[in-house]
Amino acid sequence: MNKLPKEKRDMLILVGMGTLLVLALIVFGLIRPQYATISDINVKANNARNHLQDMEDVIKTADKKQADLADLSYTLIHTESDLATGDSAAWIYNTIRNFKGKYKVDISGYGQVSMGEVDLLSKFPYKQLKVTVSGTAYYHDLGKFIADFENTYPHARIANLNLEPAGGIGDNSEKLAFRMDIIALTNPTGS
Repeated sequence: MNKLPKEKRDMLILVGMGTLLVLALIVFGLIRPQYATISDINVKANNARNHLQDMEDVIKTADKKQADLADLSYTLIHTESDLATGDSAAWIYNTIRNFKGKYKVDISGYGQVSMGEVDLLSKFPYKQLKVTVSGTAYYHDLGKFIADFENTYPHARIANLNLEPAGGIGDNSEKLAFRMDIIALTNPTGS
């Protein structure tokens, strides 16, 4: 067999090269794209499995989320219960008057109540009431009044506190004249 005629040997070489070329075309033209398609399908299947697992996890935690939402709704309703309601001027005057009863603070002047957007945070869903009050008190009495007021009404704050000597004689010489803004939140929907 070593001694094939040149024509047969060339033909045999051409048939071998043709076979290799056809095999290469089959591998690169048909089989390789199929492997790429299978790989894409596997990636999509894994993504779908992961998405399904995420959905199952959400479904498993839905009852807990529902209970958390109910708790948060109750907390919000309870927290909003001390917001200013109804006639805002009457509410803020009554709140201050009722609160100051147990303190040695003399509030002699109330400014005009103004309602506006909350100036501490932008796009806040509540409005703010602002009233300027002035009066006299001893330093420690005023400090206790302010601390207790802000602790009792977490949705109210004292701002722009100005203190000056009251200018009295005798025991009143140690009194301070104060002026401060009391700012309270109100629900703009009225609920």
